[in-house]
Amino acid sequence: MNLTETVTASERKYEGRVVRLRVDTVTLPNGKSGKREIVEHSGAIAVVPLDANGNVLLVRQFRLPTNGLLLEVPAGGIEDDEDPAVAAARELGEEIGFTPGTLIPLYEAYVAPGYCTEKIWGYLAEDLTPCPDAHTDHDEFVETVPLSLDDALAAIGDGRIQDMKSIACLTMAQRLLASR
Repeated sequence: MNLTETVTASERKYEGRVVRLRVDTVTLPNGKSGKREIVEHSGAIAVVPLDANGNVLLVRQFRLPTNGLLLEVPAGGIEDDEDPAVAAARELGEEIGFTPGTLIPLYEAYVAPGYCTEKIWGYLAEDLTPCPDAHTDHDEFVETVPLSLDDALAAIGDGRIQDMKSIACLTMAQRLLASR
């Protein structure tokens, strides 16, 4: 059975710094027409940084869409044509002031493929060294929160960690570390 949809027209509705929005007209597998609202995003990375004491270095920051503080793994957007691993190292420097000696891929996944092109790459970062020229973005305010991996996983269960990128990254890191 052919399940493919074919785009017959596309209209740009919004173009911002982080996302763009387009509305596509498609021909459905049954020959009828439909509309698809697509949020375009260049992709992102999420990193579980593990320090020399075995702690995960999380960040706490205010997230306007949730109207609250979230406890998360460091994460950020991929710049145009940037390699995801390079973005991961850059974001660690910006958010927690460390450079990874080792960066291990954990997963690649689409965030919300029903309406968004964003793909996220998850990593485990080890052998951290301080980044002397670290700086956060001018509009980003974060607090570093070290937790043991067990405490971070417990924070998923009790609701202190609520975003999917952190849940995926932490559980995949735990799986990898347990297999060593």
